[in-house]
Amino acid sequence: MKKAVFAFATLLAAAALTPSAQAQGIRLGLRAGANYSNLAGDLQNESTYNNKIGFLGGVMLNADLSGDGFLSLQPEVLFSQKGFENKPTEYSRTVLGAGFTEKREGKVNYNYLDVPLLLKINADGFVFEAGPQFSYLLSSSNETKTIRTNTVTGRSETFETENQNDVSGLKRSELGYAAGVGYQADNGLGLSLRYTGAFSDFVKPDNGAYFNGDLQNARQSAFQLSLGYLIPSR
Repeated sequence: MKKAVFAFATLLAAAALTPSAQAQGIRLGLRAGANYSNLAGDLQNESTYNNKIGFLGGVMLNADLSGDGFLSLQPEVLFSQKGFENKPTEYSRTVLGAGFTEKREGKVNYNYLDVPLLLKINADGFVFEAGPQFSYLLSSSNETKTIRTNTVTGRSETFETENQNDVSGLKRSELGYAAGVGYQADNGLGLSLRYTGAFSDFVKPDNGAYFNGDLQNARQSAFQLSLGYLIPSR
């Protein structure tokens, strides 16, 4: 799957660099910015999951559909860091009949390759865009520590995450959406604010141990603020 997506990115770049593509109003571009991500859906202990900032960057290809730049199709291939931080909020839990309070610290990174396909409207520089998005999970890093305190004895224990980079219990591929607004100058430089989300949960149904089952019905989501530059046509 990763090879197919990287091949698609290579084809986008090759198509944009050909003279015939430039003549038909197809422009190659670059995009870089930041994700402000968290989880959506039916989360347990939702107050313990906080927003996280991550990097966003990649290439895009803009194909003019109307002939005057008003309506265009814009596929992109982006490296996108999503995830969340553990807010140090205590919650109650029962383990083998004994009562405990737990508190998590640290953060979790999910590194995705996002491929949005956006229909873009440019009204005198003001941009409106929306479309589907395919995402592939490249890797993950879980830096969570859990502090568990017995409510009777007051004794505390700290547990560090094992197999921090293990993604076997997560769904690698997901289908979602992206929508946003922005501004694009005549020289091709633009600013974009988007929201992206997923249609499906990212934890496999049989992985009930992941964060004690809190994320069994969780989906990835992020606000994205980025700068883009479309290389002028020849």
